[in-house]
Amino acid sequence: MIKKSLIEFIFEASSIERWNDHIRPSRGFTELDKQAHKMQYAYVLGNLAEGIDKRKLIEGGIFEFLHRLVLTDIKPPVFHQLTEEKGAQINKWVLDMVKNDIEPLPEGFMEKFSEYLLNPEYAKEEKKVLEAAHYLATKWEFDIIYGMCTTYYGIEDTKLEIMKKIESFNDCDFFRKYRDDKNLEAFTNLIGELRFQQRWSRCPRIPATSVMGHTIIVAIMAYFCSLEMGAGDRRTVNNFFGGLFHDMPEVLTRDIVSPVKRSVEGLDELIKEIEDNQMRKTIYPLLPAEWHKDVDYYTNDEFRSKIRLEGKTEFTTTEEISAKYNDDKFDAIDGEILKGCDEFGAYIETYFSHITGVTSHTLRDANRTLYEKYKNKILGGIDFGLLFDYFKI
Repeated sequence: MIKKSLIEFIFEASSIERWNDHIRPSRGFTELDKQAHKMQYAYVLGNLAEGIDKRKLIEGGIFEFLHRLVLTDIKPPVFHQLTEEKGAQINKWVLDMVKNDIEPLPEGFMEKFSEYLLNPEYAKEEKKVLEAAHYLATKWEFDIIYGMCTTYYGIEDTKLEIMKKIESFNDCDFFRKYRDDKNLEAFTNLIGELRFQQRWSRCPRIPATSVMGHTIIVAIMAYFCSLEMGAGDRRTVNNFFGGLFHDMPEVLTRDIVSPVKRSVEGLDELIKEIEDNQMRKTIYPLLPAEWHKDVDYYTNDEFRSKIRLEGKTEFTTTEEISAKYNDDKFDAIDGEILKGCDEFGAYIETYFSHITGVTSHTLRDANRTLYEKYKNKILGGIDFGLLFDYFKI
């Protein structure tokens, strides 16, 4: 079962500000947002690369996220020097630090984490994609900060260092394809704007999470749930990227809060129609045509469990997927699990703000309403009631 301490550890990333020794936008850049954006870059680059194992790509992204959380207080230049000179020792120490939190996870998660960190040959191509994604997400942040810090000591050195790292990927076929396709660059730039859309915009909270940060919480929780269910590879990949991209349309419409959607009969359906039209008008032209069916799968009816039969999407249930459709050929996605993870993400946002002392009747009411909805609830064999018990106000 997923431990409370692991969820708390991951959510700490929402309070970790990046570039905190530079002048930066008032919203700032959090580690949680960076990790989400990095995995969105990784999705794009992974689609362009030959022979990439998407499950290893996702797992590598989670491993690197946890690794960075343990070492987050170290400045990047020092961090990179330490990992170059003392990488094996540091990696063993990181594994010891997170062992108690992650050992209960099934499907050999701890063993894979150890292999990923200690064996340079393991997931070698996936590591290259993730490294490129990391630096592209870093450059996206730096391009915004640079204009504010032109007189800042050492800023030109930082710029040169980032550019050198970016250029080092020019010998990678997947990176050249990305670099030469301005539409893909526009897509990753546009999706990055979800970093600046604050959730619960009418309700002060600490930490003030973004839509972007929320998506990586949903994605990682969906991945953990997939482990608990013994999901097949393709199903696990779909659940992760379904969580990561489920709010993609909000980059075009903004985050419309649930009470507004429910305030008028039929309004929610109209909003979904507008989102779909905006996606087809703005997002799809930026992506290769062969990617459209997956993006549609992740963003349309995102909270309904689905499979593909003979090229057609069929709605089903998580229980039926586990019983009959847990094979890669069915391309399953657990919309019900994604819905549970989405609302769990909102639920823990209310909890963490409350315990920091910034609360309101809105947050308390949301916490209680969601708790009542999920108490004693089992989804796909996963005890969501227990997860919600962890963070009850």
